[in-house]
Amino acid sequence: MASSNIFFIIAIVAFFAVPSCLATEFTVGDEKGWSLDFDYQSWAAGKEFHVGDKLVFNYKAGVHNVIGVSGIEFQQCQASSNNTVRSTGNDVITLSTPGRKWYICGVPGHCEARNMKLNITVLAQVGSPATAPGSPTSPSAATPNVAFSFYGWIAVVSFIGLVFV
Repeated sequence: MASSNIFFIIAIVAFFAVPSCLATEFTVGDEKGWSLDFDYQSWAAGKEFHVGDKLVFNYKAGVHNVIGVSGIEFQQCQASSNNTVRSTGNDVITLSTPGRKWYICGVPGHCEARNMKLNITVLAQVGSPATAPGSPTSPSAATPNVAFSFYGWIAVVSFIGLVFV
């Protein structure tokens, strides 16, 4: 009986640990980092960003910064005074809501003349109903959802453990 209780506890812990395990940390620009004259739209192309993922902006502190802006500010390469300016050189932004996100370097000339800007679309968290395979808002109905597969296996293994142990 004790072994089935331990098995059940392990299954519960694994079930709740999955969302944090599925989050991805993206280093913006990869090895190049957040720097001048890099095509960040090409870098982002083909990547899927989800709620819970993190963007890491690496750059030399004091030379650049990162500002989350609106779509209009992104097009104009200008941030309003109420935007948060990140300037540590190792800025980590957790993507907390789905939708379009825009980031620029606020140093004069870096966004408009040197292409330091990033525009991404953040999808719902992996495993949430909005990303269920076949749902109308699913990014790809043909792509199986890893979280649902994992949760399904946890349920099956838990059931077998409870019945046979």
